[in-house]
Amino acid sequence: MTRAFRIGQIVPSSNTTMETEIPLMLRARELVEPERFSFHSSRMRMKHVTKEALAAMDRDSDRCALELSDARVDVMGYACLVAIMSMGLGYHRESEERLQRRAQENGAATPVVTSAGALVDGLHALGAKKVSILTPYTKPLTQLVVDYIEHEGIEVVDSLSLEISDNLEVGRQDPMAPVEITKKLNTRGVDVVVASACVQMPSLVSVQVIEDRIGMPVVSSAVCTTYMMLKRLDLKTVAPGFGSLLSGRY
Repeated sequence: MTRAFRIGQIVPSSNTTMETEIPLMLRARELVEPERFSFHSSRMRMKHVTKEALAAMDRDSDRCALELSDARVDVMGYACLVAIMSMGLGYHRESEERLQRRAQENGAATPVVTSAGALVDGLHALGAKKVSILTPYTKPLTQLVVDYIEHEGIEVVDSLSLEISDNLEVGRQDPMAPVEITKKLNTRGVDVVVASACVQMPSLVSVQVIEDRIGMPVVSSAVCTTYMMLKRLDLKTVAPGFGSLLSGRY
């Protein structure tokens, strides 16, 4: 009998990417593995990517976790990396624990993945010691991301900021744009390139293209989130065509 899993996502109200990229990866997985997936979201209000707006949005995540637990989803993903990273170093652990507790209070033992924690965990899974990253954020927010990653024991050799604060505008970026933009990154001596340290900036179709060009693992926040969802579900971490992390080797 084919097993079916419900994928829950806690999504910023202006996010238009995670509900396309994560299903794309898991639909690709369905072509080579027996499990099947359905997708369910709850939204928290956020229009502009500023530290204040992100903090206000994060407070809404408890309600979203409660709503998704009503649907008895099998895993929840918090789909905003910078919201977590702007709340303080290591905050993904606190967030995941709190949201899982909300689900448990509603009678659902649902594991929770944050895209922030997933990026860190995905980089560690690849054995990354040094990385270079691309973000759509303003430079101060990018620096928060750099500090967060480095606090987790991974050196950020170089970062590029696209300086876009309107979250809808972030979602309108060309998903193939990172192929060219990442050519500007200093990748000398790094182990992994992060093609998008943001789950709203489309990049999924770029990941394998960049990886093939530079000959080292390339990830995005969405790729890492999918990887950790599969890990939490105790499923094979494979989705062909989306880089080394989803090759099934890790």
